[in-house]
Amino acid sequence: MYVKSKDLFHTLIHQKGLRIHSVYFNTDLDMMLVILNNKRVIQRNISDFKLLKNATSKQLENYENEGMGIYWKDLDEDLSLRGFLVNELIAA
Repeated sequence: MYVKSKDLFHTLIHQKGLRIHSVYFNTDLDMMLVILNNKRVIQRNISDFKLLKNATSKQLENYENEGMGIYWKDLDEDLSLRGFLVNELIAA
């Protein structure tokens, strides 16, 4: 029987209910702010993401916040909360 390994990120997301609350973009500063429901902020460069870096402001704002990820249908881009958290840990 396969048992899914539970790590810190799994615990935060699936047991503690950590979610993406909102996302803000500033293309002039090449900045994306991901606001979590625990009031923490994750900052990333828009240009870090191949499919987002050449997107217009209108395209960036046309996303679906699924709580555990952000999806841009027009750009065919999907970013996960887990990925943001892993990157924060690596950057620390």
